[in-house]
Amino acid sequence: MERYINGFIDSFLGSLQWTWKSILVEVPWYTNYFWGLIVLSLLVWGLEILFPWRKEQSIFRKDFWLDAFYMFFNFFIFAIVISGFYKLLELFFLDIGISISSLTIIDMSDWPAWAQLMIFFVVLDFVQWFTHILLHRFSFLWQFHHIHHSVKEMGFAAHLRYHWMENILYKPLKTLGVMVLGGFEPEQAYIVHFVAITIGHLNHANIKLTWGPFKYVLNNPVMHLHHHAYTLPKGSYGVNFGISLSLWDYLFRTNYIPDDNGETPLGFPGDESVPKDFFHQLWYGFFKAKTK
Repeated sequence: MERYINGFIDSFLGSLQWTWKSILVEVPWYTNYFWGLIVLSLLVWGLEILFPWRKEQSIFRKDFWLDAFYMFFNFFIFAIVISGFYKLLELFFLDIGISISSLTIIDMSDWPAWAQLMIFFVVLDFVQWFTHILLHRFSFLWQFHHIHHSVKEMGFAAHLRYHWMENILYKPLKTLGVMVLGGFEPEQAYIVHFVAITIGHLNHANIKLTWGPFKYVLNNPVMHLHHHAYTLPKGSYGVNFGISLSLWDYLFRTNYIPDDNGETPLGFPGDESVPKDFFHQLWYGFFKAKTK
């Protein structure tokens, strides 16, 4: 028991200290999530200001500051709070004989760095695409995903407006995806992380970008806007589930882009029941009647 308690405390304090050092710029720049997120957000916001797709939309769009707070809450505050619990889970699996090496399917230790990064990025994105489908497919999970789909005006910061329960689902499945890749160097994960965050910010930004012929591989703002559409194709529980890659939607036929005029109403039937403030949204999904 002492091992679990010490592991919990060490992980919590380690995450807290790392975040504080990041704020003080005392960690390597390429691992600095805090300032990296701020710089990236300002750059994408600048693109929205210079090249707005929906020109009538305000620079400080509806819920801009709420979404901005969500970025820091989900990325740092909640990440610190939950870090100790993930350590407990890791220790538990070790105690029952399950480790990273025991689940390895692909050993990449002898692969070149670029190949490791590519495979890691693709596997992780597929896991997130599949998890995203689960959030739409099952009513209990969809209740929490309501928070992300309550966005009524799209902008870069909407990328990280999501209920904290999504972290509880995404994190273990992403970790499982990493565990099957033996020999991957953790330091390289920062590169994949920032690439994914950049694409995610762009996907939610108020800019018209389709990547040309690469639209069949990379997700984009036009495609993702229809994922947030208030009205979906009849009989569908969602479309365009891609996170970074659109490839999965085209392969599994969940792609849907009826137009590119940017005038698609956003939300979902019943979205008026979603609380407008952060603190009430924290508990949304636990006691709400399940509607879709």
